[in-house]
Parts: sequence; C-alpha cells; structure tokens
Amino acid sequence: MAPSFDWWAKESHRGTPVVIKMENPNWSIAELEGPSDDDFLLAGSPNTNRDKGRGKNARQLTWVLLLKAHKAAGCLTSIASAMFGLAAAVRRRVASGRTDTDNDNGGGMEQENPTVKSRFYSCIKVFLWLSVVLLVFEVAAYFKGWHFGAPHLQLQYLLTAPYGVKDIFNSLYSRWVLIRVEYLAPPLQFLANACIVLFLIQSVDRLVLCLGCFWIRFKKIKPVPKGTVDLESGDGNGYFPRVLVQIPMCNEKEVYQQSIAACCNLDWPKSSILIQVLDDSDDPVTQLMIKEEVTKWQQEGAHIVYRHRVIRDGYKAGNLKSAMNCSYVKDYEFVSIFDADFQPTPDFLKRTVPHFKDNEELGLVQARWSFVNKDENLLTRLQNINLSFHFEVEQQVNGVFINFFGFNGTAGVWRIKALEDSGGWLERTTVEDMDIAVRAHLQGWKFIFLNDVECQCELPESYEAYRKQQHRWHSGPMQLFRLCLPDVIRSKVLNLSNTCCL
Repeated sequence: MAPSFDWWAKESHRGTPVVIKMENPNWSIAELEGPSDDDFLLAGSPNTNRDKGRGKNARQLTWVLLLKAHKAAGCLTSIASAMFGLAAAVRRRVASGRTDTDNDNGGGMEQENPTVKSRFYSCIKVFLWLSVVLLVFEVAAYFKGWHFGAPHLQLQYLLTAPYGVKDIFNSLYSRWVLIRVEYLAPPLQFLANACIVLFLIQSVDRLVLCLGCFWIRFKKIKPVPKGTVDLESGDGNGYFPRVLVQIPMCNEKEVYQQSIAACCNLDWPKSSILIQVLDDSDDPVTQLMIKEEVTKWQQEGAHIVYRHRVIRDGYKAGNLKSAMNCSYVKDYEFVSIFDADFQPTPDFLKRTVPHFKDNEELGLVQARWSFVNKDENLLTRLQNINLSFHFEVEQQVNGVFINFFGFNGTAGVWRIKALEDSGGWLERTTVEDMDIAVRAHLQGWKFIFLNDVECQCELPESYEAYRKQQHRWHSGPMQLFRLCLPDVIRSKVLNLSNTCCL
C-alpha cells in the first residue's frame, strides 16, 4: 500500500521534520515543513481550504519537492538501467540461441533476416521506453496517494475537474486512468480469463491421464508383440527383418565410444543389421577419433559404416535425411535411431521389432528412457521426476488409448515406409522428431510405446547444459503448430473421427 499522507494535514503537528544533507559545506542542515494534502488537491475541489496553505513557506516546500524529485530520479535511474540491461540480455540471448543450436546436432533453423532482427530490437526499445514513461506516471501517482485502495483517489471528480497550471499532472494521470479502464482493462481481463480456462483444460487433461495410467496399472495393459524372436533356435523361423541403426552425433568426444559399442553389441543377425555413424563434427580431431572407433569395430566383424557431411545443412534433420538418401537404404525395412549419449541394451531390437509383425499400420515403436545419473544432484532429480511423468503417464496413456504420441527423437524404431509416406525428415523446425510424428499420424500410422523397454542415457548435470537442451525442446513447437494446423484440419484422421461421431 502507498504511504498515507493524512499526517501532513494534522492540526497538532503542522510541520514535518525533514533532514537534508548537502555535499556543499556552505549549506547547513535545516528542518523543513512538509506540504499538506491541500497542496496536492485539484483546483475547485469542494474540500479545499485555500486559507490553510497561505502561510506555507514557499522555499521550504520547494526543497521538500526537490528532495522527493531527487529520490524519484535515483529510482528511475536504477529502473532504466535494469530495463536496458534486460534489453541487452534479450539481444544476447537471441544471438546466442542460434549459436547454441549450431554447436549441437539437435536440430535448428537457418539464420534470421537481419531486417527482422533490427525490427525486433526496435520494438523492444519502444516497449521499454513506453514502460518507463508509464512507470513514471504510476510511481508519481502512487506517492501522491492515488491508488485504488486510498481515499484520495476520486476518479469521477478528477475527470470533471477544471484544468489549470497546477493540475497538468492530475489531468494527464486522470486521462491515463480512463484509458486503462476503457481500453486496457477489457483485453487484460480477457487474457486472464483465457489463462484460467487453459489452466482448467490442462488440469482436466492431467487428471484424465493419471486416471488412464491407474487403469493401465490396474488392468495390467501391455502391448504384446505378435512375432517372436529366438536367436538360439537356429530354425530360421524367427522374425529377423533388416534393420538400419543410425547414430547421429556432432562433436561428441565424451560419449561416442559408449554409443557405438552399445549399438555394435545389439543382439541381431549380422546380415540383417547395418549401423550408420552419422558424424556432423566440425572438429578434425573428433572426426578422426570417431572414424578410428568405427574402423576398430569393423575389424571385429561389426557391420558398421562411417558417414560425414561436408555441408551441414539442416543439422540433425538434415543429417538423418542425407543418410536416408543412401542407395542401400531401400534394402532395409526398419530404422532405429539412437543419439550419441544413448546406450541400448543388447536385446533392444528383440523387444521392439517383433511388434511390427502382422501389424502393417504400425509406424513407430518408442522405448522409454532411463537415466544413469538421475541421483547426481538436485537438477537431475527434478528432471527425472518430470521425464518420468512424461513417459509413465503421458506417452504410455496416449500410446494405449489413441495410438499416438510425440516421437522423442531417439530410442525408437521406425518403419521406413512410414517415414517415406510422411515426407521424410524436414529441416523447417527445431523439433524434427515431433514434426515427423505429427505428419505420420496424419497419414494414419499407429504408434506403440513400450514402458518396460528402457534405453540408458544421461541427464544434463549443469544448468548451462540444461538450458541448451530446453532451448532445443521448446523453440519449435509453436512454429510447428502454425505449420501443421492446416494439415491437421484437412487430415483424413480428423475427418474420420468426425464421421464416427456423426
């Protein structure tokens, strides 16, 4: 609440002791008399007693006002510095966001138009200056006691009061209050109501998902494959389709050995598997290290190849798209994708690929992530809670009841035909995994999530690494929504649902 100014007008104490210290030694410390409420009321007010203010010392009142102006100027200076600091931080964040994406193979977009950037910065500057001006108005009015909880604010009277030299600020502020009431309050109220509605929708969605998860646990619902795989039978009756394993990576010095070793140890016939190491590293030393690792496994009998792109267009999506354009890909029926920090268990393909047998509508089998460093620190524990809810509740329930969920970009097996029917990998967003999942679902393909099949990986242990990961995960969904909304409206899946409802 704003400080009350009623004590200025008390008869028992006409003056307010104010101590002013000046740096100039020629000035002395003086005790000044503060102004009363009457000095700040509008001209023509029926409550104004002009005789009370005639005995005021004009010099004392001037010094009091100068002191308050000095304090306000110091406050505004700090606010302006904070605003400009915020603008500089936003500019650095926008500039570094692209760099972070460039240095990681998690997908990205091309550089923005410089004209668009300049317009964006100009809009930020205009917004900040307008915020400072409005803040000056509000701070000044606040310290004058003009707030909706104070008795000094009489809006109807302010709007009808006559103008005068003394009343310029009062008139401007009263008009500003009128603009707030008539033009700003309705849209803000609408936005508040919209947020409440969205919160209720999300709460209902979470409640339904939790109930669905309890139902799955109670009924012990679990996807059961129609095909069986027995590598030790030797009778040739097992289901062993040809699988292409892709490991996209970029400057992964710390984890490339573990991921390559885990994929080379997959329990699958050598003649039915091919491992592609898709290296987008721009560091020659890293390229040489990864190439030597691939050569070592080739000498041990693993069916593995090394691919490096000279032109790194499209980042991860472009890397996968380039690998799918190889001539030998047509000989394979499925493709399994693992990021460089993922380590699948040897039986991963044995527990995922059989779900495709005699199920021609199935396009994707997604496994759950498990984290080897989930107890490293508080940040990893919180991430583990969040992602556990995502897999255990969201993806499992959506996979069981609607056969659709977002592809996680790794630890999944795709039917290559489903990728081709959906248009393949596109570089139009930073969430190429979500993009291909939406397009595949619109083409009528079904998804299965296996909550009991886990693939080990690592969580970001530092805030900087976590920030970069979240930037990649959240910078593209809204753009994808804008791109896919027309296709969603015209999709045969939606039309079929409407027909069933009718």
